[in-house]
This record gives sequence, structure tokens and C-alpha cells, in this order.
Amino acid sequence: MANRLNNKVALISGGATGMGGASSRLFAAEGAAVAIVDINAETGNALAAEITKSGGNAIFVKCDVSKASDVEAAVAAVQKQLGAITVLFNHAGTIIIKPFLETSEAEWDRLTDINVKSMYLMTRAVLPQMIAAGGGSIVCTSSISAVAATPMEVAYNTTKGACHMFARAIAVEFRDRNIRCNAVCPGFVKTPHGLREVKELQAHGVDVSEAALAAQQGRICEPEEVARAALFLASDEASFVNGTHLFVDNGFTAI
Repeated sequence: MANRLNNKVALISGGATGMGGASSRLFAAEGAAVAIVDINAETGNALAAEITKSGGNAIFVKCDVSKASDVEAAVAAVQKQLGAITVLFNHAGTIIIKPFLETSEAEWDRLTDINVKSMYLMTRAVLPQMIAAGGGSIVCTSSISAVAATPMEVAYNTTKGACHMFARAIAVEFRDRNIRCNAVCPGFVKTPHGLREVKELQAHGVDVSEAALAAQQGRICEPEEVARAALFLASDEASFVNGTHLFVDNGFTAI
């Protein structure tokens, strides 16, 4: 099979580590020129160098995705170095785990800025390039948390619910301009983010033990498994897949 992202320029926000890092490696291996956009400069630069050394094409651009000026500068830098962005993976995100009544307004705003506002800023900055190029694909990282609520995660659940509708609304508004937008929705994943989530939930008395995870989704998900789902949505193989939510949870939300 030919590389599925040949001649594509892919920007991956939060692309330095975890599922984002796995996606940066996979998208590059599938022929894309990859822009890793992340706040973690040391890890992002190292990953771009690793991909380049292995024969891929990758650059790193430091960016706080919750700030409009950072996002606009990063997108301009990617376009200047790699050309028009035709694949956008809105992956950047974080989590707050604590009782709702102990969640401060500042924490709520910060999580919303990183998980939701960043998608708005990044998509707004990239869409004109995609439209001028004749089309493109956008993938947003949502979660099982968009539809399966968890105690101690009200703020996080709310941001992922917003991600669900953001992907659908962009798909509907820009379909006639050959833009697709979908969401990939992982369950519990073996990344630093995912393992921290499990540890902190357990500290608050939420049962996410190995036995509980086995009952809910069989086993913990590997980041590469999410990356492969995102690759499908980003590629032309998903040419008639638009406005959908692809759950990568081994049946968690089907039970």
C-alpha cells in the first residue's frame, strides 16, 4: 500500500509526546511533512530530529496553543517551512482531576483554553490554507469522556463534550469546501497523561484498577492504536467520513 499521507503537510498540536508523539512518527512514516507543535520544546525538537534521522520530514515549532498570537505565529512558520497545511490534528490537551466543588474558576478556564479554545484558534488559523489548497482533513482528539462521565472529571468531561460538537459543526459548515473534520475518542491510554489520570482517580477513590479497566475495555490502550485511527481519519481513505466520532476504546462505550 502506498503511503497514505504522501504530499500532505500535517500539523499535529501536542505532537511531542504520548498519542501525539506516536501520531507524529506514524504520519511521517506515511509520507507527510509533519509539523510538531507543542509547548515542550526539548521533547519536540528531539522527536523532530529522530524522525528526520530515520528519513522522514519533520520540524518542531514551540507554541502555547491557548494563545492566539502563538498559534498564528506557529501556523505561519509551518506554512513558510513546509507549505500549505492540508492535515490538522488538534490533539493538544490536558486534564484536571478533582472534586467539582474544589475546582477553581482559574482551573476551569485553563482547561477550557487548552482543550477547547485551542481547537478554535488552530482551526481558524489553518482553514484558509486548506480552502486555498482545495481541501483538507481535520482530526480532533475527543475522548470516551465526552459521553461517559467520570467522578472528579466534570471540567474534563465538559471540554471533551465540546470537542465532540466542534468536530461535527466544522464538518457541516465546511463540507462544501472539501474539508472533513472528525474526532478520535480514546479510552484509557498508556501515556504519561493516561497513567496520571488513573493514579489521580484512584487517589480520589474512583475504581480504575487493572481489574476495572479489564472489565470496561479489556486492557489499557497503546498510543500507537490511537495514532492509527487518527491516520485513517486524516487520510483520503476516509474520504466520505465526515463529522463522525471514532471511538478507540475496545467497547468501553458499547457496554
